[in-house]
Amino acid sequence: MSNKGSANGERPISELRFPEFEGLPIHTVCLGDVTEEPSARNHGHLPSEFVMGVRKDDGIVPMEERLVGADTTRYKVVKNNWFAYNPMRLNIGSIARWQGQEDVLVSPDYVVFRCLQQAKPTRLLPFYLDQFRRAKQWDSFVNGSGDGGVRVRVYYRDLARLQLSLPDVSEQSKIAACLSSIDGLIDSEAEKLNQLRKFRLGLSQHLFPLPGEAKPRLRFPEFQGTGDWQWAPLGENLDTVTPPKKLPTSEYKQQGKFPIIDQSQSIVAGWTDDAGSVIGEPLPVVVFGDHTCTLKLVDFPFAQGADGIKIIVPNEKMTVEYLHGALQAYPVHSGDYKRHFTDLKQKAVAFPDIQTGEQQMIASCLLTIDELIRAQNDRVETLDSHKAALMQQLFPTQENS
Repeated sequence: MSNKGSANGERPISELRFPEFEGLPIHTVCLGDVTEEPSARNHGHLPSEFVMGVRKDDGIVPMEERLVGADTTRYKVVKNNWFAYNPMRLNIGSIARWQGQEDVLVSPDYVVFRCLQQAKPTRLLPFYLDQFRRAKQWDSFVNGSGDGGVRVRVYYRDLARLQLSLPDVSEQSKIAACLSSIDGLIDSEAEKLNQLRKFRLGLSQHLFPLPGEAKPRLRFPEFQGTGDWQWAPLGENLDTVTPPKKLPTSEYKQQGKFPIIDQSQSIVAGWTDDAGSVIGEPLPVVVFGDHTCTLKLVDFPFAQGADGIKIIVPNEKMTVEYLHGALQAYPVHSGDYKRHFTDLKQKAVAFPDIQTGEQQMIASCLLTIDELIRAQNDRVETLDSHKAALMQQLFPTQENS
């Protein structure tokens, strides 16, 4: 590829082009110039089993039966390579291209459109548009368009105004194929991540006894034939650490000396330079999110964020690492988030005698798998970031004169 862009009179440019397309024009068009909104309705031809919905992550999928109307006469037909979306949810990415060979139906409230077979100066390939809809240029337009108040509705007439800098079909095809190959790699790595998580869950379920049982189904060889485990409410073996203070969200920084931990899914929610807010000892600890029941094993100095968390250490009968594994094996569920920590203290957990070393071995095994999961998750995120950066360079943009 070359980093040289080419431009016509309106100066659309592409930061990155395949060598064979250098010097070829890039055309400025509106989406409405290269697509159209068909008027095809069901009129009773397809049964309700063919009604679909659109989800952000899953694409076009069967609609739940209870959500399908009794009369599907006015439902819109979607054919192969046509696009469909709910105008109330386009801003969150709920749009998809139908890749099945059979026609399907969507709600009459949905927007359906297709790429024209003939258009000047060039037509738009469906699988190129399928990649472009994931680009920043698309997001910027969609989130700034549409009708309505808090919940913006983006209809086809709104989307048709989207301005595209469009290369010829041969270049569109190569760009889409390049990005699709990365999608395949991301999907493969994401499936490895999913399998690792499943393996860890299954292993955890075997390393800890089931409720009412005194021994786990799977035990390391050196501990087979040893004594029964104890069951006790966690409250009997828990202590909590009181942080110096909570840092308000307004004080979160993107960089700093000390990480901030709150109830977010990520380990680190922000950074601070405020040494007076930092918990340094005892470490490690388990951080428990009251609102979310999320668990984090933390072995580095940190500050507590605005969202309330409980910082937990066990007494001398249990290691912190084992406590972390046990909390994942015996999850806490509650409909009232304010009672989560109360539920946690009442939760019965099985544990072997700490003196035997079995707790430490179980924890070490699970933490090793956790490290593999983190590394695999980082790999997927890196690929996602790589694709996003590549899209930014491959899709032409308008350069201001």
